[in-house]
Amino acid sequence: MAKEYLTIREIVGPLVLVEEVSGATYDELVELELPDGEIRRGKVLEVDEDKALVQLFEGSSGVDVFGSRVRFLGKGIELSVSMDLLGRVFDGLGRPIDGGPRILPEKRLDINGTPINPYARDYPSEFIQTGISAIDGLNTLVRGQKLPIFSGAGLPHPQIAAQIARQAKVLGEEEEFAVVFGAMGITFEESDYFISDFRRTGAIDRAALFINLADDPAIERLATPRMAFTAAEYLAFDKGMHVLVILSDMTNYCEALREVSAARKEVPGRRGYPGYLYTDLASMYERAGRIKGRQGSITLMTILTMPEDDKTHPIPDLTGYITEGQIILSRQIHKKGIYPPIDVLPSLSRLKDKGIGEGKTREDHSDVFNQLFAAYARGKEAQELAVILGEAALSETDKLFFTFADRFELEYVQQGEDEDRTIAETLNLGWSLLRMLPAAELKRIRPEFIEKYLKEDAH
Repeated sequence: MAKEYLTIREIVGPLVLVEEVSGATYDELVELELPDGEIRRGKVLEVDEDKALVQLFEGSSGVDVFGSRVRFLGKGIELSVSMDLLGRVFDGLGRPIDGGPRILPEKRLDINGTPINPYARDYPSEFIQTGISAIDGLNTLVRGQKLPIFSGAGLPHPQIAAQIARQAKVLGEEEEFAVVFGAMGITFEESDYFISDFRRTGAIDRAALFINLADDPAIERLATPRMAFTAAEYLAFDKGMHVLVILSDMTNYCEALREVSAARKEVPGRRGYPGYLYTDLASMYERAGRIKGRQGSITLMTILTMPEDDKTHPIPDLTGYITEGQIILSRQIHKKGIYPPIDVLPSLSRLKDKGIGEGKTREDHSDVFNQLFAAYARGKEAQELAVILGEAALSETDKLFFTFADRFELEYVQQGEDEDRTIAETLNLGWSLLRMLPAAELKRIRPEFIEKYLKEDAH
């Protein structure tokens, strides 16, 4: 039974202090009823003896200290789950915003799930095809992996997120695949772009979208990724599906965390973010993965915009510690008009070796990846050298690598927003670029693969 109080003592911003409270618990859901009958929701941030600090989702403007009633509901924020989640669009608190009916729940789950026990984790080992060559060929995504995309303001990360959500698939046996998309602090235009893109391409049928807009309350932003993970856990571990969770933009989430922390007058850490930012992110990210003996899996791609393109900023820095690699978008490549502007040299997928090779992608994948990476790195060095010394100072071989780097960006990295390349197409494209180079320079590829794949007619 919900307990009701008329003992509001103080209101500061979205925070409400309620006194003479008994039995309130951290993260408990609260309803505040104004004298005119309007209901606002919030949650308990802090409990100190008989005092409870409540944060309102909708803000506290217009709340009457003396005439408002506070009800403690005795439960945390919950998400109603069933297979009807797929094909639907919700707000950051799991309420439908697509004009459809409410979900008839198979069950209700607390959104503050727990990270997967390390002992129960299964090692990620299967390839997920995104259809984007720079990811599939060089920074392969593996089922159960956590792979963030580090972007910058104004770079086309929304388009890349939508493209991955549309195109991602599990190869081989017909297994059920779903996408859970969580958007935090995005503009109405971005939201409209995501929803209409999912509908235009039919990807909505296997997706659940949780959208928190920039003008929605900061506290709701903190719930959005947890809603997405709760939906993903249900689909993966209850229904045996392979789920790709895409979260954009985690920087907005961290800003909301900083805002709430400041409102609580907590001691700030680096750049004003709370000291528990790492723990908070880890407690969410570690909900992704595979569990031994369970059919389903959760693979995570988070997108974050690095403030001032700074990789050492606390948000990308801490994210890098928790995840297995990163894909970095480059402003220089974007200025060349190349989409997606993925900079393959600093990008890294730490688990790529586990998801490629015979029976997963193709036997030559690892060798082709190593050779392309080495040749591109040498080509970029030659280009830097040419800037200092002039092209005339380059050897004939250096000039070949110089040209290779340009062609690699234009033909391999660059592709259309709707272009969905199979892994075979990506690998064959790599071989066609390597034909530019003398066979003696292909030192990272086994001779039998050169014999088999380097011939013009090899497919």
